[in-house]
Amino acid sequence: MKDGGWEQRVSAAWASIDQRSETAFLAEIEKLAAELPPDSGVGSFERAASLDSTGHSDLAVPLYRKALAQGVTGERRRRAVIQLASSLRNVGEVEESVALLTIELGAESDHLDDAVRAFLALALVDVGREREAVSLALTSLAPHLPRYQRSVANYARLLVEEDLRTPSR
Repeated sequence: MKDGGWEQRVSAAWASIDQRSETAFLAEIEKLAAELPPDSGVGSFERAASLDSTGHSDLAVPLYRKALAQGVTGERRRRAVIQLASSLRNVGEVEESVALLTIELGAESDHLDDAVRAFLALALVDVGREREAVSLALTSLAPHLPRYQRSVANYARLLVEEDLRTPSR
């Protein structure tokens, strides 16, 4: 059963990823996920994330989908969408990645907003929408700058407005 102790053990496992072999890390996450009910979105998410973090995007995609279908909630839900979209991009399903992240831009705002934009910018580059990608990245960066926030935000906006005005070749 998931409890505060379980969450601490999962956090500890993730904190140790670089000190373990891939096999040992995956086994630890699998063991922790197996403590949860089989229909747990949290368990599916943790399995997916462990595979994704060890370079197995292709194996992670179905587990992220499963976690979302099982109703994973809160921060893990948003992370599942971001990570699913990133994995989709990695396996060549870039249009779906763009679609998922574009929808996620409209989700309730939280500390992961810039991550959504960063991964969307990467996917936009892969579909040939580079100006939009740079605009999105600069729009995300602007509020974090010590100066020039307004200027950078305006330049970011102009990148896509100019792109819309430029006739296609």
